[in-house]
Amino acid sequence: MTYLPGVHLKTGDFWIILKEAGLVIPELWKRLRAGCDATPQEVCAAAELARQVRLRDLSHLHAHFATSATTVARLAAHFAGITYSFTAHAKDIFHDSVCEKDLRRKLHDARATITVSDYNRTNLSDRFRDQPNRITRIYNGIDLEQFSYSAPAESEPVILAVGRLVEKKGFPDLIDACAHLEDRGRPFSCRIIGGGEDDAELRARITRLGLSESVHLLGPRPQPEVIAELRRAAVFAAPCVVGSDGNRDGLPTVLLEAMALGTPCISTDVTGIPEAIVHGRTGWIVPQHDPVALADALARLLDDPSLRRDLSRAARAHIERHFDIEKNAVLIRSVFDRCIEQARPRSRRVHGAGVPA
Repeated sequence: MTYLPGVHLKTGDFWIILKEAGLVIPELWKRLRAGCDATPQEVCAAAELARQVRLRDLSHLHAHFATSATTVARLAAHFAGITYSFTAHAKDIFHDSVCEKDLRRKLHDARATITVSDYNRTNLSDRFRDQPNRITRIYNGIDLEQFSYSAPAESEPVILAVGRLVEKKGFPDLIDACAHLEDRGRPFSCRIIGGGEDDAELRARITRLGLSESVHLLGPRPQPEVIAELRRAAVFAAPCVVGSDGNRDGLPTVLLEAMALGTPCISTDVTGIPEAIVHGRTGWIVPQHDPVALADALARLLDDPSLRRDLSRAARAHIERHFDIEKNAVLIRSVFDRCIEQARPRSRRVHGAGVPA
């Protein structure tokens, strides 16, 4: 019987899954205590994963996000007697819902931890000084062939933003900045791609500020359309903020994509963003929750084609140097290899576990 996480779990199924795993891993029953803080669904998913680990003779597991995915990977590794690692991103580190005890345990038990920015690495190291220093920063990479560069041309004054319509994206600040541009008599069009829980609130804000003709919420769009919009835009804006619940972006992938494509970018100094946007060189940084500063930056880039070209070229070079998916995949593989060599050097096979929570 194969258990799929997310599928309703019956009591009888729970024991069937454990019994089947126990046939392959006799020591499973002695190791179940490690799952006392996990949900029954997580324990079953871990038992099934551990069974597959043994059947396929795998040596290491890796999970993305330090939430349920890593809970399952940690337990499965413990059940099967192998090592595991995980990648910590943003919400799984900073949100108020993060359990410090649980995260400390995962950091302690993992053979290695990867995170996506120096900011994250410093934050984790400072918060968990009692843990072994096994945290490695490896940036998320993008496929540079898919996001080929083209220098910004003379174009319409289109401001583009992309992201879920949630607090941490800072879209109210962008709408307020657009109101300042409107008050200054500056022609522009702002297009916001994405859907989310704040849709109605943002639409009401646009109407209240009299921006219905210049600010447009486009809803979710498939990636080819997003890329086309990025190429069309004169400026890409990512006015990220730290949410009231502590949630924040780690380093938005769409920001890296815009930089790779050659779209000049404006963002804030939240978490790892300044590691991609070096102010005045690869893009423009403004303080979070400062619509006036954001409006000033938007106007400056819209008015200065030469500045946009300079930022665009430097941004592409920075992306090629630090965010190439092929180069960064090699770095991740090297982490896996070190984990395996330190534990059981007889095997080089690695299996990924987990999906974004």
